Amino acid sequence: MTLLPTISGHTRVFGIIADPIHHVRGPTLFNEIFQKSGYDAVMVPLHITSAELPTVWRGLRDLRNLDGFLVTVPHKTAAAELCDAVDAAASLIGAVNVVRREDDGRMVGAMFDGVGFVAGLRANGYEPAGQSVLLLGAGGAASAIALALLDCGIGRLTIANRTSAKAEMLAAQLRKVIPNAEIAIGTADPTGHDLVVNATSLGLYLSDPLPLNPELLTERMTVAEIIMNPVETPLLSAARARGSAIQYGRQMLDHQLPLLAGFLGLPGYP
Repeated sequence: MTLLPTISGHTRVFGIIADPIHHVRGPTLFNEIFQKSGYDAVMVPLHITSAELPTVWRGLRDLRNLDGFLVTVPHKTAAAELCDAVDAAASLIGAVNVVRREDDGRMVGAMFDGVGFVAGLRANGYEPAGQSVLLLGAGGAASAIALALLDCGIGRLTIANRTSAKAEMLAAQLRKVIPNAEIAIGTADPTGHDLVVNATSLGLYLSDPLPLNPELLTERMTVAEIIMNPVETPLLSAARARGSAIQYGRQMLDHQLPLLAGFLGLPGYP
């Protein structure tokens, strides 16, 4: 039997903001950390729409027992704009996935999705250096993943997004940071790529269309997700059926947990 934590007036509060909220794993992982370490804290899911975010943000500033929160779809870019300060990675890509609330109510953001994603690849024995990558999506997580992949020396990056102008904007941002990077705007056709990354929200619901034509996937490709629930999205199931190697979305979070915990100031984390 799993014992519920004892919550009192001394308990520190953390959150995760998202819309939809059903797919988040942060509360499960962090509440396990709190329980195992004996730290008097709890993480709760906070379902906030994009329209409500600015209003709710003002309230979060004044919540004195709130120490911070994780940020996921679709709030990573908007949250960066609402922060009072952000770290270097978040500043470069204009997105955050974690926010720390200071004692005076200031909000400080950071972005660890990219380093978590690459660490997950390498933990699975996949080295992205020199590889050709198709990135589906151009939002906050996609931006962080693109930067991290370019930093580790991939050979070519193709960005495919429903709105091509957004893909162009991301490419322009990346070229400012890494001028010699080979970056192209393309379609969702994975032909000729080694690694395919779904950084869109397609797959959160089983009724969602696939982000690409699975018939174009091959055994020499690796297909990676950032969606954590369901664990195996329809895209990953289709990729497995085609003989492609797969990487689950949960691995991106699992491999950044120490960084998130440290940024949020949890005891025992640097």
